[in-house]
Amino acid sequence: MKPLKSKVSITLDDDVIKKIKQLSEEDDRSFSQYINIVLKNHISKKD
Repeated sequence: MKPLKSKVSITLDDDVIKKIKQLSEEDDRSFSQYINIVLKNHISKKD
């Protein structure tokens, strides 16, 4: 069973949005999927 997801609203700088969109397209993922991956990687490195 997939984990539940919640919607949030955040404000990002334009340059960050452009880069994430570019990277997500290169990885054939949606914008939100890519952000999830990046955040999970960051969290795992911090733990």
